[in-house]
Amino acid sequence: MAEALLKFKNNDIDVRSAGIFAGYGQPLSEGTEHVLSEIGLSFNHSSTSVNKDLLKWADLVLTMTDKHKQTLALQYPEEQTKFYTLKEYVLIDEQQWQQLKNLYASFEEKRIFHLSNMEEDLTEGEIEKRLRKELSNEIEVIQQLEAKIPSLNITDPYGKSVQVYRETRDELNEHIDLLLKKLSNNID
Repeated sequence: MAEALLKFKNNDIDVRSAGIFAGYGQPLSEGTEHVLSEIGLSFNHSSTSVNKDLLKWADLVLTMTDKHKQTLALQYPEEQTKFYTLKEYVLIDEQQWQQLKNLYASFEEKRIFHLSNMEEDLTEGEIEKRLRKELSNEIEVIQQLEAKIPSLNITDPYGKSVQVYRETRDELNEHIDLLLKKLSNNID
């Protein structure tokens, strides 16, 4: 659906969609076909799976959910700098992300340091309790920053009602407009 909407709004962008769990050669779902036709779009599409060649071709890989992004990062770590959720890419500025990434890295370094200096006979619960105490300031700062970030997931309508497909279409439409604006600003 995202590919159809993006191509409709700007046919000059070379975009290809693929699924992490998609079979090869499947047509659009009935729900997708229906809600696209409601806005006058028809789209000839057959599914394909994500693969290494497609990821190498892409300058940017936008996923619909953070779980999809994480799955790709685990399967293709060499390409992970290209991976964003659509909402992440259009809603969060680079400064916010850099600040959060730095906090995550600092937190992980401190966590590893504390783990390496703990007694070996502690239970998992005791380790967790100590880590929470030692890292409470970092956890609080991270939680405050994360609270300012909206949900980064687009609803997956597959197998749901036509109304959910409509809501997903409209959500995609809104964020694709933001994507086009951001891409336009990056070119200027």
